[in-house]
Amino acid sequence: MQILGILGGGQLGRMSAMAAARLGIPVVIYTDEEHSPASHVAAYTFVGKYSDKKKLKEFAGIVDVISYEFENIPVETIQYLKKLKPVYPDERLLNVSQDRLKEKSFLNSIGIKTALWKSAKTPADVDKILAKWGETSCIIKTTRFGYDGKGQKLCKTKSDIAVAFQMLKSRPLIVEELIDFSCEISVIVARDKAGKMASYGPVINEHRHHILHKTVSPAKLSPKVQQNAIRIAQKLATKVNLRGVLALEMFVTKKGEIIANEIAPRTHNSGHWTIDACSISQFEQHVRTVCGLPVGSSESHSGATMINLIGDDVLNVGKYVRQKNTCVHLYGKHDIKPGRKMGHITILEKKK
Repeated sequence: MQILGILGGGQLGRMSAMAAARLGIPVVIYTDEEHSPASHVAAYTFVGKYSDKKKLKEFAGIVDVISYEFENIPVETIQYLKKLKPVYPDERLLNVSQDRLKEKSFLNSIGIKTALWKSAKTPADVDKILAKWGETSCIIKTTRFGYDGKGQKLCKTKSDIAVAFQMLKSRPLIVEELIDFSCEISVIVARDKAGKMASYGPVINEHRHHILHKTVSPAKLSPKVQQNAIRIAQKLATKVNLRGVLALEMFVTKKGEIIANEIAPRTHNSGHWTIDACSISQFEQHVRTVCGLPVGSSESHSGATMINLIGDDVLNVGKYVRQKNTCVHLYGKHDIKPGRKMGHITILEKKK
């Protein structure tokens, strides 16, 4: 019997641990957070800093393979643990996804199109970039530790640019072209040790205040757009020699062109519907692939709409409990905070 170690104690780790239990695989969590969602369902939990080599060594000593559930794990932690036990996905994908400059550069280097982008150290740099692009608006982002809308600002005027540089403290920043898109989509890819892949999506994603609000599967897109989205995500998985699960978020323009936006080197919020609408969820694929089992089918048996319960939304969960064909998932978080993902619900529909 294998024991899987997961770095991070959030809801993604929780759902991976629950999927592992179906396969008879115990999960040990390592997190810097007391009473984390994943710790509620794990066989054992270590609480410590990600730089604590003594505790990390103890953690590695009782597991057979290690993975992670969020991308802000220090790369140095993965490099240290790799000397002790196999870690999947490896630090290459993590390193690329943690830095927006590296991420965009890597995607472009393997022939995957992104929005126009440049690094900038001063507001004057931004002025020059926009002049060269023939644009007056852009998005300015930090290069690291940005998620759910954090670490970015939409800029339409020179004063907006100045505010962005005051608000976003790190340097350099990344300047990105605004994309006039028709919808936002994502594809999740699982890839096993033999290189076999299974993909979920594309799905349509709707955001509110930069946080994913709703995901709809299947996406009502042309077969050509769907095939291209899957091809792009699988190309990325192959190029990074993925063993595990990743998600690629993308824009679809009004002309049907696909523009890659962000990589997630892990299971993804836009794949939560797979728990209820597929025989094998993204979380089981995560466990299978990192533990050396073959990737399974990603076929869905139902259409699905997944809605995040963010902040006070969770107080209305009672209406979903009574709703037909609705699956409720709560993450066991005690403190309700604005913007905090407290759970999700999935509404199933017969596939047409």
